[in-house]
Amino acid sequence: MLFTYLLIIAIIIASTGWILLGRKKNVTVFPGPKPFPVIGNILEFIKRSEIIPKCVNFMVEFGDIYKLQLGPTLMIIVCDPNLIEKLLTTQQFNAKSQMYDFLRNWLGMGLLTSSGEKWQRHRKIITPSFHFQILEKFVVTFDRKSLILVEKLKKHSNQADFDISPYIYNCTLDIICETAMGISMNIQEDSTSAYVKATNIMSNTILNRVLSPLKQFDVLYRYTSDYLLEMKCLNTLHTTTENVIHKRKAIIGENVDSLEGNKVAFLDMLFNKGLSFNDIKNEVDTFMFEGHDTTGVALSFIVYCLSKNPDIQDKVFEEQQQIYENDPNIDLTYNILQSMNYLEKVIKEAMRLYPSVPFFGRAVCKDFEYNDFIIKKGSSANIFAFGLHRNPKYFPDPEKFDPDRFSPENCRKRPPYVYIPFSAGSRNCIGQKFAMLEMKTTISRLIWNYKFLPCPGFKPDLVPAIILKSLNGVRVKLVNRE
Repeated sequence: MLFTYLLIIAIIIASTGWILLGRKKNVTVFPGPKPFPVIGNILEFIKRSEIIPKCVNFMVEFGDIYKLQLGPTLMIIVCDPNLIEKLLTTQQFNAKSQMYDFLRNWLGMGLLTSSGEKWQRHRKIITPSFHFQILEKFVVTFDRKSLILVEKLKKHSNQADFDISPYIYNCTLDIICETAMGISMNIQEDSTSAYVKATNIMSNTILNRVLSPLKQFDVLYRYTSDYLLEMKCLNTLHTTTENVIHKRKAIIGENVDSLEGNKVAFLDMLFNKGLSFNDIKNEVDTFMFEGHDTTGVALSFIVYCLSKNPDIQDKVFEEQQQIYENDPNIDLTYNILQSMNYLEKVIKEAMRLYPSVPFFGRAVCKDFEYNDFIIKKGSSANIFAFGLHRNPKYFPDPEKFDPDRFSPENCRKRPPYVYIPFSAGSRNCIGQKFAMLEMKTTISRLIWNYKFLPCPGFKPDLVPAIILKSLNGVRVKLVNRE
């Protein structure tokens, strides 16, 4: 058995070396840190919390386009808004990069990971589920679940600082289940959601694969402890989504023909389009993950940014005072949320500094020439949104939290593809309007009830585990509003 393992490893090393040598003549035009044989630049990222800072430093050192070699995988890191526009709007880059293959055990061929005709068909099916008339109805659920979050946080008010992110993740998962899935799961009543825990573990194991020249190969990954952990998590994740599908089917029975006209939850739309159970499950897995995790991350960092900027927090509260008119029982509506202009700028600025998806990739399916560069077929073009959003060429004094960057006049001054928290082009986030309404509702209710104070000495320890995560949580202190 040992001989077999050694033989496999030797073959992988030889194959990787051949790949690297074969590509070398094609990529020398790109600047970047010098790679080691076989492993490439992986040693640069042994400490996970150094990934993002080093990628930002490489952007400063090598420019807006540079290369990284992660084992057998060549990554072109892109922070150039003109190239980003081509990558996000040109049909030949519609397919996701090979790193998304690591999500397939979990998400199958759902909207995030699929491409071509299947992606186009499913996107067309799902898009009507996020029509503003449906979103208007969802606001009631956003509000009710946000008020539950307010109640859950009461035990921490006027107490020591704490990690607020688990409470927020449970809230966003509660919301996505009851709105998009049409199922009441009461997740906020369970302070230790198995689904949220499994999601976090899966994110870490996938990042481990990206940064391992051996784990990138399925044949070797299957012999690792990460694979066993992934299988355990997948059982939790898939069981949860299958239960959601079966419960919703039981609620609506077999009478799904009338659902489309009523524009119900996106899960109902899938039932009505003749998709296989596996296709439906893949989309539910995708939306359960993306619908709670990305929004949960964004909300956590919005609270953190407000805690660090009390003057801006006061302006948000003043806007809410005008809306609430001292009536805490006011029902938030779609139109009221649309009127929260300053809060929207705050949300956008927080997502500039902490984009929920710091990297997203596109497969290069044929040689592509851009300026003096040739991006070779088989490469992976990875858009570094985190670095782009902190580039002083487009955002002066980039570390400063300044919501006025998103005033209409300031937005007009910037190139269109320098701010992409929801991606852009045909594969932009289908749920971005849903997410914005949800975030406005949640922050509105939280800031009406609590003042956010910073935790002295705390700084998020950021890692790009598919979604941007903080290894040490998001710590704040809550004080009751009088």
